[in-house]
Order: sequence, then structure tokens, then C-alpha cells
Amino acid sequence: MISKTLYVTNKLGVHARPAGLIVDITGQAKSDVTIIHDNQKANAKSILNVMMLAIPPGSHVEFEIDGEDEEEVMKLLERLFHENFHEESN
Repeated sequence: MISKTLYVTNKLGVHARPAGLIVDITGQAKSDVTIIHDNQKANAKSILNVMMLAIPPGSHVEFEIDGEDEEEVMKLLERLFHENFHEESN
């Protein structure tokens, strides 16, 4: 299992479109993926679970990934967060 904290740097936080992009990555994964924000854990393969965390801009989230493709999944998530979910940065 690997875990890493990522920072939300886009203007709107994890709203519907970024949540969908996260699920696009995690939904294809063979690994189990958990997203944690404010001590709340959610299945990162479920768009409803990700959106229910209501992650605002400037937040940090932790991903716990456990499975055979965990490193590749983490790299994809890191890139997505680094690119501000393909939105303009602040």
C-alpha cells in the first residue's frame, strides 16, 4: 500500500468535473483507492463519494492505494492534481 498527500490548487476545489476526472483514473484501477479529507474516508472510485467530501480549494487530500497498479495510479493522480484538473490555476 502507498499513500500520498496531494494539494488542491485550482480555483473551485474538487467540484463535479474534477471529481469525475479522479474517478476516470481510479475507476480503471485494479487497486483499491481511498481518498481522505478532514478525517473522512471515501471510495475514490465513486463520484458521489468523492463529491460528498466537498473538498474546497487550498485543501490537502490523502490517497491510499493498495494493489498491483498502485504506483501507476498514484502517478496519474499526481499529474492530475499538478495540472489543476486541466483548469486555470489561481
